Amino acid sequence: MIKQVFLSVSMVSATFLAGCDNTAKVPEKQKTASASTNTQPITIGYSDWPGWVAWQVAIEKGWLKDAGLNVEFKWFDYSASINAFSANQLDAISVSNGDNLVIASGGTKGVMIMATDYSAGNDVIIAKDGINSISDLKGKSIAVEKGLVDHHLLSTALSDYKIQATDVTLVNAVTNELPQVFSSPDVAAIAVWQPVANQALKAVAGSKIIYSSKDKPGLIYDTLTVNTAHLSSHKEDWKKIIQVWDKTVKYINDPATRDDAVKIMAKRVGVEPAQYLQFIDGTHLLDIDANKKVFAKGNGLDSIYGSTYFVNEFNVKNGVYSTKVDVDGVIFPELVEGLK
Repeated sequence: MIKQVFLSVSMVSATFLAGCDNTAKVPEKQKTASASTNTQPITIGYSDWPGWVAWQVAIEKGWLKDAGLNVEFKWFDYSASINAFSANQLDAISVSNGDNLVIASGGTKGVMIMATDYSAGNDVIIAKDGINSISDLKGKSIAVEKGLVDHHLLSTALSDYKIQATDVTLVNAVTNELPQVFSSPDVAAIAVWQPVANQALKAVAGSKIIYSSKDKPGLIYDTLTVNTAHLSSHKEDWKKIIQVWDKTVKYINDPATRDDAVKIMAKRVGVEPAQYLQFIDGTHLLDIDANKKVFAKGNGLDSIYGSTYFVNEFNVKNGVYSTKVDVDGVIFPELVEGLK
C-alpha cells in the first residue's frame, strides 16, 4: 500500500517526491462546493492496492452516479496521493491507518470514516534461500522503506520472535526499488507489499515468504480518510459513498460476479486476472457489517482503534513523528454506525 524516518509531513512529501516513480499529476486545488449545489465533484485519491482498486468496480458499473453522487476518483502513485491530500488538493484519500497518523502529525487532519480492508497476506517479509523463519534473521541485514507500513510489519515480526531491533541491520530503500536491493549479496531479507513482493520473489531464486500480514490480521487497516471540513458539510454524500462501497464488496465476494470484478480490477493495473486474484485473496475486504465491528472501540487488533494505538506507538518510537497523535480524534465511527 498503502505504503525513511519522517519527522513531519513536509519531510514525508519531500522524500516521497524524490524517491518514488511518480507518474501521477497532482490535481490542482478545487473549490469546495456546497452540499446543495454539488457542482464540484467530490475528489478521492486512490492507488494500486487491491482494497482501493476495488473502487474501480463501482466506477465502471456506474453505481456512484446511480446513487446521485458526483465523485471523481483520481489515480496516483500512493505517496503522491498523500502529498495531494496533505496539501488540501483532495477531499479524501485511500490510506493506511498508520500513514493517516503521519499526515495528521504534519497538521492536515483527515478522519477515517470507513475501513476498506485489512491486509491479509499482501504485506510480506521475504528471505533468501537458507533463511526459513524470522528467527534466522538475527544478525542479518533487512531492507525496508523505513517509517511505512511494512517497517511496522517487520518490527512486529521481530518482536513476536523476541529479536531486538539492534540484533538486525536495517537498510532503508524506496519500496519500488526493493526487488533490486534484494538482489544485493549483503541483504538477507526485505519487507514489502504486493505487487512489488512478487517482483522480488522472481528476482532472487530460492527466495520465499517467511512472514506476512496474514499472521497478524488487523495490524494494517486500509481506510477511506476524509478532510474534516468536507465531511462536516457533506455527511449525507459520504454515507452514500459507504453504501456504494458495501455494494462493491458484495459484488467482489459473490462467486457469481467475482470473475467480472477481478477482470475490472486487473485491467486497471495492467495485470492478468488470474494473477491478480491472489492479490485480492490477500486483502480482507470489509463491508458495512464488518465495519461496524471494526469501529467498535477496543485495544486489540480487531478494532481500528487498537490497531491505530499500536501503530501510533511504533511511529513515535521510530521517530516518524515526535509526539503521539490523538488517535480517537482521527477516527469517525458515526457514519458506519448509523447505516444498515
